Amino acid sequence: MSVRVRFAPSPTGPLHIGGVRTALYNYLFAKKMGGKMLLRIEDTDQTRYVAGAEDYIREALDWVGIKIDEGVLEGGPFAPYKQSERKEIYKKYAQQLIDSGKAYYAFDTAEELDLLRKTLEEAKVDNISYNAVTRMQMKNSLTLSEEEVAQKLASGEPHVIRLKVPLKEEIRFKDLVRDWVAVHASTIDDKVLMKSDGMPTYHLANIVDDHLMEITHVIRGEEWLPSAPLHILLYRAFGWEAPQFAHLPLLLKPEGNGKLSKRDGLLGDFPVFPLEWKDPATAEISRGFREDGYFPEAVLNFLALLGWNPGTEQEIMSIDELSAAFSLESIHKAGARFDVNKAKWFNQSYLRAKNDETLAALIADKLPTGFDGVKVAKLMKERVTFVSELVSEVPYLFEEPSVYDEEVATKKWDDLAKKAMPLVADALGKMSSADFESAAIHDAIFAALEAAEIKPGKVMQALRLAVTGDGKGPDLMLVMEILGQASTIKRINQALEVLGK
Repeated sequence: MSVRVRFAPSPTGPLHIGGVRTALYNYLFAKKMGGKMLLRIEDTDQTRYVAGAEDYIREALDWVGIKIDEGVLEGGPFAPYKQSERKEIYKKYAQQLIDSGKAYYAFDTAEELDLLRKTLEEAKVDNISYNAVTRMQMKNSLTLSEEEVAQKLASGEPHVIRLKVPLKEEIRFKDLVRDWVAVHASTIDDKVLMKSDGMPTYHLANIVDDHLMEITHVIRGEEWLPSAPLHILLYRAFGWEAPQFAHLPLLLKPEGNGKLSKRDGLLGDFPVFPLEWKDPATAEISRGFREDGYFPEAVLNFLALLGWNPGTEQEIMSIDELSAAFSLESIHKAGARFDVNKAKWFNQSYLRAKNDETLAALIADKLPTGFDGVKVAKLMKERVTFVSELVSEVPYLFEEPSVYDEEVATKKWDDLAKKAMPLVADALGKMSSADFESAAIHDAIFAALEAAEIKPGKVMQALRLAVTGDGKGPDLMLVMEILGQASTIKRINQALEVLGK
């Protein structure tokens, strides 16, 4: 059977960056194995549905470059791919479990369930749950007569359908990340499969859909590991073969203790969502990696190596390289610390790898008319992390300095600088405007200073101060080339006037 995986988020809010990593691992595995990846929307809990969340999920996956083969928009042989549109399917399979004696109707009220809980607590029972022991004290189709059950169903009395978990059975399965997992059935309660509103719970819908959609590998976060034995029981109850499971390690806080949360992003000043999200209820805005200026390929590369590595020293990897090297067995068991500085390093690496023309196109709308974006990119690409910084980190390119670094002025704007600056301005003025480029600028300045027996190194910081207002920065000769001949000379003369006072 060909490999089929699925990413099955619930539209209850923005997709966490950990969810993107889960989707990515599914995608890499399917791509490597020549299989298919499905996007299924698990919206059975309508009380938690958030408007816009489903569109957000799709947009986030598309942004990072995860391609879906089958889904709500793409269609496919197992449509519909939205669980709220599959209710009749779940009812059919819930009834199958009832008919086979693997599930039962439960008519207990909320008050009766509370009483059960309190009674067990008072008796100091370790396992406080609706299970193989306690169900025989409750109001369900196992304790009521067939006539009573039929009458309650006919009258429309509220009820749920629960799985009849066997009392003495061991559930063992091999997880592709964590190896063998063994749990005794006595620790599992009789989970609700169909709610009183006629909607399935996650557990039933998930199993039925994975079976019908022919999912071969369930790759999901480790928070679902405690549910896996229950899901194995459900597969057994239906007489179906279970898919292979792989439970992924958590993404941890930057300091390494506990699961990464939205609050960690707020405290650490970094996003934890792929795209910006505006909460429709509160209008609160959460930052996104996209809006913060990250390249999608950098985010994807960063996420791939959070919990897995190719077994080599290589870090910068294309999607094709990642999928070729990927294996579920190489995923780490331990949680992966979310280091945003590493994410920035990846973004910086991808930025530097882009040619100047590509970067120029990305900042074209941020540059004043007449500025050469290719030269700006060349000037700054080795010094910044984000595209926006190509412009924001050099404000003096677009506006003459009105203030000068006081500390540098005190140390460097000395008599030698005052003597040198007119010579520099004069040398630049004698250059042909057609030849006003960094190498020629360098030669003209150094020739004029050396002719006056001034060591260029003694006054270069003062020249930078005059031109930019700062004492440090990128290639000064290229800065002057970008500014142009007239603007550069004007700035030097202005500094002589202002700093001379």
